[in-house]
Amino acid sequence: MCGIIGVLGNEAAAPRLVEALKRLEYRGYDSAGIAVLINGQIEKRRAEGKIRNLEELLTRNPAQGFEGIGHTRWATHGKPSERNAHPHATDKVAIVHNGIIENFRHLREELTTAGHVFESETDSEVIAHLITHHLDQGLTPHEAVKASLTRLEGAFAIACLFSGQHDMMIGARKGSPLVVGIGDGEMFLGSDAIALAPFTERLIYLEEGDHAVLTRDQVTVYDEQNRLANRPVKIVQGASAAMEKAGYRHFMLKEIAEQPETTSRTIANAIDGLNLVAQLPAIPNFDFKTLDRIVISACGTAYYAGCVAKYWLERYAGVAVEIDVASEFRYREPPMPKNGLALFVSQSGETADTLAALRYCKSQGLATVAVVNVPTSTIAREADVVWPTLAGPEIGVASTKAFTAQLATLAAAAIAIGRARGKISAEEESALCRSLIEVPRLLAEAIKTAEEPVQKLAQELAKARDVLYLGRGQSYPLALEGALKLKEISYIHAEGYAAGELKHGPIALIDEETPVIIIAPKDAVFDKTISNLQEVAARGGKVLLISNKEGIEAAGDVVWASIEVPDCDPIAAPIVYSASIQLLAYYVAVQKGTDVDQPRNLAKSVTVE
Repeated sequence: MCGIIGVLGNEAAAPRLVEALKRLEYRGYDSAGIAVLINGQIEKRRAEGKIRNLEELLTRNPAQGFEGIGHTRWATHGKPSERNAHPHATDKVAIVHNGIIENFRHLREELTTAGHVFESETDSEVIAHLITHHLDQGLTPHEAVKASLTRLEGAFAIACLFSGQHDMMIGARKGSPLVVGIGDGEMFLGSDAIALAPFTERLIYLEEGDHAVLTRDQVTVYDEQNRLANRPVKIVQGASAAMEKAGYRHFMLKEIAEQPETTSRTIANAIDGLNLVAQLPAIPNFDFKTLDRIVISACGTAYYAGCVAKYWLERYAGVAVEIDVASEFRYREPPMPKNGLALFVSQSGETADTLAALRYCKSQGLATVAVVNVPTSTIAREADVVWPTLAGPEIGVASTKAFTAQLATLAAAAIAIGRARGKISAEEESALCRSLIEVPRLLAEAIKTAEEPVQKLAQELAKARDVLYLGRGQSYPLALEGALKLKEISYIHAEGYAAGELKHGPIALIDEETPVIIIAPKDAVFDKTISNLQEVAARGGKVLLISNKEGIEAAGDVVWASIEVPDCDPIAAPIVYSASIQLLAYYVAVQKGTDVDQPRNLAKSVTVE
């Protein structure tokens, strides 16, 4: 979740770029840099570390010019260093980038063969060389960007500055946000309204797949099919920019939409995209080869993330996993394994029960890992090591992007532990890492595909008094999470069950008035789940199936409705399928008119028993 700023201005760009980057530093602080046009030539200034280091560099070596782009980075591909810092540039174009380019290795090999020389370890640099490749073929800057966008796979936001073009800047987004700011004879690009607040209150939020060509006097937006797009201008006051909803009705919907970006950041932090290996921080004085058992403790949605991780860890790492809600675990005083590892999952890092469970495990001599979203939190400070979830601030009480970030980190952990224990080969590790790298793009597709049908389904589901969720295998925790989301914000009674347990009691609840939501990727247990679906349908149950295209076709016409999810690898499925259950809960709550962001009786961080 790096920060992007672009300025086509009427005064010196560098001070404005730095001012905006300071407002974006929460998005990344491993390195920062700017590029400006000076007499038509691209000049870069980049520095490792905090933005103050860039400021000091600019004091020693100023960069004069009215046009520029800037970037503050959270290191993903390539360690934090000056050469890996953005902007990346050739003699013809400079770019800043937020996101992951999934196919950068292939593009890099192709461009290297064509004679391009790369200076960094990043995935981002391929964008600059790809655009340059098309410019060398005689294309205009706009044509070169359009041609390059068709080659890029992944989730990204990009801003481009061209040598010799003092009145042009191009931005593009897919899965990561990008905002155009309209000034008085000036134009701006930014990752969000926070960055642009000092310069303008008139904003255009680019939509998925859009790209925009900026001059000082106008902005022209094109959609994913390169058709002219009329995006509305919104007025966002600078004083409220830090907490604004970016055009969304609620923070929850905004945070659902941010998931391609936040999972991109989390996955890039946990996966070395160049070498396709998991790379989480090491646990001091701990050897995974002697690991006997893993203990996971968490509360609420974080607990369900841990439940999914149990499937991953047992399958890929070959280690027994015990999981419990922290409020129960802390009072059981269970015996701990001698060579055990304890994971504690929490968005805030301040959850009282989870913190107590951590302290108990430490007292029993276990190695402890904090899987948290706040690196300065108490749980983070007291654990032996932090495996971060880089979701950024989550305002909505019902967790969305923090949940998928937790899943992303835990999936990477399963891969890393499996490889360390020799349970998966190097080839299997590469394949699994590649599947995780695809998640941000698939999430963006899942959100886009589900939005319209879910809004229609919500009108009917909002009438229900009770709703059941069913899933098998790693989809079972998703059923639990889906039911929790619906309860939290719509106040409809909902329960999640393991699909195989249906006939051991819950089937008595089936009638024509009780919708049954079945989460069923086309995986190894799909046929078993479809058998349960048939049992529900035979008793007059109203079935909503969440599956991929093949799964929906296999289920036939007995379902009441379906939500299609893109095809994905099993390790990616829980993350990708999360978007549909979140949107479903959200739109049902909107239909019922509840307070979505601050549901009754709930708090964001539970710091008391």
